[in-house]
Amino acid sequence: MNKTFILFFFLPLNLLSQNDSISINKNKLNLVYAGTAATLGISYLFLQNSWWIDNKSTFHFDDGSDLRYALNVDKAGHFFGGVLVSDVFQHSLQWSGVDEKKSYIYGAAMGTFVQLGIEMKDAYAPNWGFSKWDFISGSFGSLVPLSKRYLKPMKYIDFKLSYYKKSDQYWIIGEQQKPQSPPGKYDYHNDYVNQTYWVSIFPFRDKGHLIGFSLGFGLNDQQFLDSFNTKRGGSNEYYLALDYDLLQILKNWNTPSAKKIKHWLNYFKLPAPTIRISPNIEFFPFFL
Repeated sequence: MNKTFILFFFLPLNLLSQNDSISINKNKLNLVYAGTAATLGISYLFLQNSWWIDNKSTFHFDDGSDLRYALNVDKAGHFFGGVLVSDVFQHSLQWSGVDEKKSYIYGAAMGTFVQLGIEMKDAYAPNWGFSKWDFISGSFGSLVPLSKRYLKPMKYIDFKLSYYKKSDQYWIIGEQQKPQSPPGKYDYHNDYVNQTYWVSIFPFRDKGHLIGFSLGFGLNDQQFLDSFNTKRGGSNEYYLALDYDLLQILKNWNTPSAKKIKHWLNYFKLPAPTIRISPNIEFFPFFL
């Protein structure tokens, strides 16, 4: 199992060894190899000790609980994670001299294999299972950087995240559900109650307009545990908000370092006037 899991992570790196471009800086590429290996190794150990410590089951698919676990906000999280992994790996490869188009393809491959690796591990965990929906969501996210580079309509669309701890419900339920291994103090990545995922659209970006609109997706704090110690209830939250185009606001940031900073900052949704349209209507002059 472990060998298969490692293969899923490092196949894109093996593919790179076949690239004979004379423009590749071997020292930089080796640094990318080392950094990727270290990051994935540390992530593997962290997840092994936090999510998969009771890894005693045989391979199995999820029984459907993943569709109610966080009312699919976790699917948005997998999608967003796929975007980030793909983007980070693509930028790293291009920095080392890999051909631009190939770096985007390898980035998408890495994002997909990371998602597959996660699901393969979940498939052997007694409390989880291989979720095809998690894998599909993450894989589609991995294609975003490639599509934004080569499909013109995607240049007007940004995917973003906002987080503000307005409720402790995730930790409260977690302590009730698993008193022997409750959520950690800094377990923010699983705190879907306080996460909101956004699709921002800037239809007039090429004309220099600074304002667009954004559609948000989240989860309220009304989930509870049933008699089988399973999460139930709760409602998805849907938002309509204004958004600000950082790429236009910071258009004078033209140095290589400044361009990178604004690129990564653009993944975070800035507070803005927002209307929650479901499950109930509410206006927020400054939604976090």
